[in-house]
Amino acid sequence: MPRHDAAVETDPNRPLAGRHALVTGASRGIGAAIARKLRSQGARLTLIARDAKALAPLAAELDAEALACDVTDATALGQAFATAAGHQHVDILVNNAGNAETAPFARTDPALWARMLDLNLTAAYTACRLALPAMVEDGWGRIVNVASTAGLKGYPYVSAYVAAKHGLVGLTRALALEFAKTGVTVNAVCPGYTDTPMLETSIARVAAKTAKTPDAIKAGFAAANPSGRLIRPDEVAACVAWLAHGDAASVTGAAIPIAGGEI
Repeated sequence: MPRHDAAVETDPNRPLAGRHALVTGASRGIGAAIARKLRSQGARLTLIARDAKALAPLAAELDAEALACDVTDATALGQAFATAAGHQHVDILVNNAGNAETAPFARTDPALWARMLDLNLTAAYTACRLALPAMVEDGWGRIVNVASTAGLKGYPYVSAYVAAKHGLVGLTRALALEFAKTGVTVNAVCPGYTDTPMLETSIARVAAKTAKTPDAIKAGFAAANPSGRLIRPDEVAACVAWLAHGDAASVTGAAIPIAGGEI
């Protein structure tokens, strides 16, 4: 049966109080920013990342449950969801885990292709399948998929990543329509180049293959944004938190660029 709204607090300063949010890829970057934002608005948190040691300080800071899990392992992810849901159904699912590997298409072998789809698309599919039944039963749910501008346009040398993120946007739109009458919304946020450890790793890879300095490479990434700067993780987190609110009940199937006008 649907959970009564009385179980959820209505403090305007803590609009997510009484809600349980699960965030994947939560140990750093955009995932950590999302976790902090949701916690500041009252949500109870379950945080998932592969590296338990990296996740522990954030979990302690936010009084959150920390679960070490490789999201590409469907069995392990199912066990993590069962642990989280054992305390309270997941009301808000943020599929943030992801990574980009670069290679010219001619060197994008089947193993690289599979890694990118498994992490950036199939893991979100698995998480949605795990979360949706309880959300539908409760009559309320929010799924936010952290895609990328690579889900809305093409980029060279990351064909597998682009394909996976396009797939994630497509999955978002399909689920939004399928579950539109259930009280569950499904949306995607699509950040451009964001100032995160993942981008720093990309910069280091480019620097190792070229004569450019890391600062010059970073400036090039920033120049792709018409506003001339990198996106901040807290800007992505603010959009995710809004999509998780009750006020966003009529927003579903959206793929929102957070890219300073790049899209």
